[in-house]
Parts: sequence; structure tokens; C-alpha cells
Amino acid sequence: MNAQRYAALDCGTNSLRLLIAEYDAATGTLTELARDMHIVRLGEGVDKTGQFSPAALARTFQTTEDYAARIRELGVPVENIRFVATSASRDVANRDEFITGITDRLGVEPEIISGDEEAALSFAGAAGALGFHHGTRVLVLDLGGGSTEFVTGIITETGPEVQAAISTDMGCVRFTERLMPSDPPTPSEQAAAEKAVMEKIQEAAAVVDFGSIDAVVGVAGTITTITAEALNLVDYNSEAIHGAECTIDDLHQASTTLIDSTRTLRAERGFMHPGRVDVIGAGALIYRTILTYVRERSGVQTALASEQDILDGILLSLLPKNT
Repeated sequence: MNAQRYAALDCGTNSLRLLIAEYDAATGTLTELARDMHIVRLGEGVDKTGQFSPAALARTFQTTEDYAARIRELGVPVENIRFVATSASRDVANRDEFITGITDRLGVEPEIISGDEEAALSFAGAAGALGFHHGTRVLVLDLGGGSTEFVTGIITETGPEVQAAISTDMGCVRFTERLMPSDPPTPSEQAAAEKAVMEKIQEAAAVVDFGSIDAVVGVAGTITTITAEALNLVDYNSEAIHGAECTIDDLHQASTTLIDSTRTLRAERGFMHPGRVDVIGAGALIYRTILTYVRERSGVQTALASEQDILDGILLSLLPKNT
């Protein structure tokens, strides 16, 4: 039998996501069977305490149990499961408790990957999904809860090829807790956050060449939510968001609107996931500042959003290597 089923799990600072797909080696066809996301806020308070809270672990473990049941239901063999944990899990004091809890519930030990591998998986998942011409030089921005990855690469005949990547300690949960706690954030909070973003951009600029890119692709829930605002969507529509190309001016305005809105006003938007209401302002400020800088350096005037990201990259990494 040529068809095999695979499950990828991506555990970030804010969300825990699942993707299950069936791959037919004979035809090269990959069929998505399930895609799910829950806001577990694993990284809540980590920036201050240096460890996962009991409540955050409980939320994460419960979602893992739910996902494990779904994986068993769809008949994915345990050797075809990969659970990847990113920013929040790298430096916490009680990491072993997290690893044991996931392993006991899923039957697979979670991999706490480096920022470089996180960046490469994001690029593989996003840049190959939008039909760029060969030779296009792409910057992928993966803006998460605890970190932001900057990845540059080129589209070749054999697929996306990473040229440079860096992961920075900058994300919507981390910056909300550290720099933008008010509702809405005050002008002084915004100014301090913008300064901190620029410091992280300069850190990234030492590794990636912003001036050489032809296109920008943004991935993950913060960026797709900002795109929904820029598109004036009433409800969250993945088909409308995936591949949407917005001007940087429109994304700047959408970001500013979300930053300056109260949490009550944000929650009234039909596309806004409840778990993003309190942190989307910081995420929007980060994205707005990055896009402004990238336009100044590269001349690129638009940015695309991709619904395919590190989760898809994780699943692709499970497929036979000759694909």
C-alpha cells in the first residue's frame, strides 16, 4: 500500500496546532485530512518566571490528549508523528515536566527545536505554497507568541532553498507582557516597543540581506489576522487570506487600527480568535515596524500572507526523502 498517514504538531508560545495528511507515494499526492488549532498560551508568564505555569501545562496537556485521540481515530502510526515545540520551550526550568507530559499523552517525545530549524521549517512550509517563479528571492516572516523568525531564500527548480535565517526573542505574547500591557497600549508603551523591535531588526539585519529580496511572505496567526483586517473580512476566511497580497500601506493601517483598539473592540471582529484579542496589538506593532523597515531597504511595496507555515513544513519533513 503506497498511501501513508502523517501527523504534525506545532507547539508555540500561544497556540498548539495539528495537521494530519495522507501521502500517496505512487502519485505524489498529499491530501489534508485534518487541521486544528487551540490557543493554549503555553508561554504565559514565562518571560517573568522562567517556567511553565501549572495552568498553562494543564491546557497544553488537555489539547494534546484531544489531538492524540484524533490521530488514533485517523489511523496515523506512531512513527509518522512529529511534535515540535518552539520558542517558549527552549529555556524554561521545568522543561522536563513538559516533555514527560506530552510523551505520556501522545506516545511521541516532543522535539524542542532550535530557532534555525524553526526558521527553515517555516520557509519550507510557506515559500513553496505560493507559486513564485524560479529565481524569486523571498523573505518569510514567522511572527509567533515568543519569537519572530526572519528567513531569506530563493525559489529553485527543486523547491525553496534557505539562504539565511535568524530567530529573535520577539513575539506578541512576550511583547504584550513586557512592553504593552495597557488596554489599549499607551503612546509611551508603543514607542518603547518600536525601539525594541528595531533592535531585533538590526540583530536580524546582521544575518539576512533585507535589501536583496523580491517578495515578502508573512505566516502564523498574528499576520493572517492582520491580513483579515486589511481585507475588511467579516469572518475568518482561510481561502481569502491564503495568498492575499496587500500593500504595505494597507497593512500599516490595519496594524495601527488593531494597536489602537481596545480589547473589547478587537473582540467584536468576526475574524478575531478570542485567544488573540489581548496580544494582537503587540503583534501588529511588530509586523508594522518590520514591514516599514523592509520597504525602505528593498523597495518591496506589498506583502503576502500564507496559511501554510511551520506546521506544513513539519509535515513535509516526515515524508520520504525522495519526494
